[in-house]
Amino acid sequence: MTGSADLKKAGLKATLPRLKILSILEGSDNPHLSAEDVYKGLLELGEEVGLATVYRVLTQFENAGLVIRHNFEGGRSVFEINQGKHHDHMVCVECGRVFEFYDSAIERRQRDVAKAVGFVVEDHAHYLYGVCEGMRARGKCSKISDK
Repeated sequence: MTGSADLKKAGLKATLPRLKILSILEGSDNPHLSAEDVYKGLLELGEEVGLATVYRVLTQFENAGLVIRHNFEGGRSVFEINQGKHHDHMVCVECGRVFEFYDSAIERRQRDVAKAVGFVVEDHAHYLYGVCEGMRARGKCSKISDK
């Protein structure tokens, strides 16, 4: 994204709060940020943008197709820049970290299952929930085996 040009292309005015929020999303090492994460990032930069504004702008970005909202179990939502490439997600139930993955065999199998019953898939979201390697190494994995 290029900031104001992408906002205008999406039909949004390039206001200062929108530009700052877009900058946080683009500049983060973590591609999956909650509204609260974005808000904290703005506070760290000394920006005076309220949490309600962050939610409103993220919703505007979502409606314009600039970001994708993922609603994970437990009511947790994160946003990521829409790169136009499909991928799925694994979510650590201990630390909340989100991992992206793409598997052509899974994608093909989903299409085959849908086709077999005459179903046309328009979109899908595939989320796997478990415990990441980092949390398992810390002993945070009492319910899940590595088998």
